[in-house]
Amino acid sequence: MTATLEAILDRHARQAHRLVQILHDVQDALGWLPPEALAAVARGTGWPLARVQGTANFYSFFHTQPAGEYRVRFSDNITDRMAGSAELMAQLCRQLWLEPGKLSEDGLVSVDATSCTGLCDQGPDLLVNGRAVTRMTPQRVDEMAGLIRERVPLDAWPADWFVVEDRICRRELLLDDPVAPGKVLRAALSHGAEGVLGEILRSGLRGRGGAGFSTHAKWRACRDAPGQTRYVVCNADEGEPGTFKDRVLLSSRFDALIDGMCVAALAVGASQGFIYLRAEYRFLLERLRRRLSQRRAAGLLGRNILGKGFDFDIEIHLGAGAYICGEESALIESLEGKPGKPRIRPPFPVTHGYMGQPTIVNNVETLALAGLIALRGGEWFRGIGTPASSGTKVLSVSGDVARPGIYEVPFGVTLAEVLAEAGGSDAQAVTTAGAAGPCLAASEFDRRICFEDVATGGSIMVFGPQRDLFDVAHNFAHFFQHESCGFCTPCRVGTSVNARLLDKLANGRGSPYDLDEIRRMHHLMQGASHCGLGNTATVAIADLMDKFPATFQRRLATPDYEPAFDLDAALSQARQLTGRSDAGAHLQSNQAAMAREARP
Repeated sequence: MTATLEAILDRHARQAHRLVQILHDVQDALGWLPPEALAAVARGTGWPLARVQGTANFYSFFHTQPAGEYRVRFSDNITDRMAGSAELMAQLCRQLWLEPGKLSEDGLVSVDATSCTGLCDQGPDLLVNGRAVTRMTPQRVDEMAGLIRERVPLDAWPADWFVVEDRICRRELLLDDPVAPGKVLRAALSHGAEGVLGEILRSGLRGRGGAGFSTHAKWRACRDAPGQTRYVVCNADEGEPGTFKDRVLLSSRFDALIDGMCVAALAVGASQGFIYLRAEYRFLLERLRRRLSQRRAAGLLGRNILGKGFDFDIEIHLGAGAYICGEESALIESLEGKPGKPRIRPPFPVTHGYMGQPTIVNNVETLALAGLIALRGGEWFRGIGTPASSGTKVLSVSGDVARPGIYEVPFGVTLAEVLAEAGGSDAQAVTTAGAAGPCLAASEFDRRICFEDVATGGSIMVFGPQRDLFDVAHNFAHFFQHESCGFCTPCRVGTSVNARLLDKLANGRGSPYDLDEIRRMHHLMQGASHCGLGNTATVAIADLMDKFPATFQRRLATPDYEPAFDLDAALSQARQLTGRSDAGAHLQSNQAAMAREARP
């Protein structure tokens, strides 16, 4: 093991800020991250062991305990659950005689659930050792169990299981015919840095992650910030449940992304870029790296691009399973080898980002659009969409629709138009920003998709009339409880309280007090949480409670308050052991009731 670890450390120049990538390589080599390996990494990088352990324990795709030769992770997103993922996972666990989340007695396999894997248009789906398996069925589960028991290597499994489709159902300017390699770069170099910034300003391009911040303002602030080095970072960590547009863009329009990153680098004066790829998309990693190599060989990336003296290269960093890393400062923390916890801002990344230097962070869609703007001009782009929302939006549509997939639409179209095109016009509700955004009822489907009405990062999850919308709220509550980074108390405690209260309702033990408590937690978390996760964790749940109250009220067991945990009942075993049943052996709150019961 020592020689293997030394080789991995040398490959990363023993740089502590590459810790997440080092841990990936160690886990790939050893199957997990044993204590002695973490100790060796700490010695090799010069970081304290506690710091290395803290990073390893933060990310859900790192294993500090043996996880088996086969590590199966079913997507637990609500749309996968609607398609039967929970039942399929239970079936596989029965077949393999193991408990979910536990390692089999022979150390061969573990089966567990994970957050949305970005394959919602072809679920139920799962990851096995990082490879995506789509369109799971009970028959496939049986076959998979047999292959695992017989220790068949993944390369010998049926090839069609690993097919991931790019279901592009509507194409506009970004998903239309691809631009020939080099064309965008030649146009951008002819404009120069100030010319590119001018076109971005005229275009009105706003970030496509959902917040809609001005791309020009971000790039200009980075270019003007003091600093010796600047960086361009692509946020390809689309962890919002129901989102898979970046997966498709990476797979089918990767050159457009590279062009856009080069344009951004030219504009801000950067020579190094990073693509932060979510761990769930690891199956794309080698293909993307090969394409980067091809671009370098063609003079379209690296040193002296197109012979114009422009140097810019890109490295792909693999995430490790943390929804919070979609927040730009948490992503930068992860790039630096740390747990992905959001920074206190200001300062902002445009002035103090990666390694303390000016850094821009944009998502895949924003950067790809920037390349087209450099080629075709800002006025062309401004002519599409609405006055406040120029251009198009790429939507991931999943759930109860006939044609799930990717829809690129001009800003300003109504949600009803999108639903009609996807075959979901009978929906009773739609979430328009994954688990972190509003939930719209059928009476609101005439609202427009644009920043001035319904802003969206691209996740459109559709729920038909047959669905119990309480299940949606219940799933979202547990998602945020799992994904909270724990940095701030309102989010850490609030998400846990919400999950427990919704568990109580799910078990038919709820009361009106519990509904009030969920609403109180919603307002508290919105005002007091450190970052966007806590501020948005209850938005969809609050919407569902307000717009579909019956689905919550029918789960109420009593009009009075009933505690989620009966402490007095928990003391019953102690009373039995001591032989006591008098009032003094009960909690104060129960003594009056006991006295009444004892009266003749």
